[in-house]
Amino acid sequence: MRARRSRRRAAGRSGHRAAAAAATALPPDVHADSLSRLPLRTREEMDAPGQRLYDAVVGSQSRTLVGLQGPSGIWLHSPRLGELQRAVNQYLRFDTALGRRLTELAILVAARELDSQFEWTAHEPAALIEGLEQKIIDVVKRRRPVAGLPAKEAAIVGFGRELFRRRKVQSRTFARAVELFGRQGVVELVALMGNYAATALVFRAVDQRVHPGRKPLLPIPR
Repeated sequence: MRARRSRRRAAGRSGHRAAAAAATALPPDVHADSLSRLPLRTREEMDAPGQRLYDAVVGSQSRTLVGLQGPSGIWLHSPRLGELQRAVNQYLRFDTALGRRLTELAILVAARELDSQFEWTAHEPAALIEGLEQKIIDVVKRRRPVAGLPAKEAAIVGFGRELFRRRKVQSRTFARAVELFGRQGVVELVALMGNYAATALVFRAVDQRVHPGRKPLLPIPR
């Protein structure tokens, strides 16, 4: 028993040292509390609309993957925009015609095409929870051909790659997506990818870092 307690204390000290080391390794303009260039806001310093958003983000009904160290903490610096953005994000992530499993695939495609480490590291585990197979995730992660993927999965990956790489979508690609997902599904697919692309750009601007306790899951050359 005494040996186990000693090991736990040692592990705790090691974890604290790792966190401290990660904090000291941050650029001088990145805050240790938020892991971005924007400090975390406190509830007390905000007005009523800001406090309402804060409560929604940290409350028991919140479905954020990363708490305040990510987009939710960023939007607290513009609470009105944050409320609107959160409503759109909640719909696109949980309620589109695509379903949760394919929604996570679309998010991963956007994250990979923009090399958004923060988004990918948050959403690969979420995709697995929603039933997306690791072999499909790896096609996106490793930028492999879509040959052999099921029709809907191949269509989403191909659609996203065309949209981000060519800045346009071929007629046949669009028609195939409508055939598989319907017009509403295609509109929501594009909006979903655009939403996460916009968030990826915000992350770049504020230099959002992955939490030091989480292993980055996207292979990006340094």
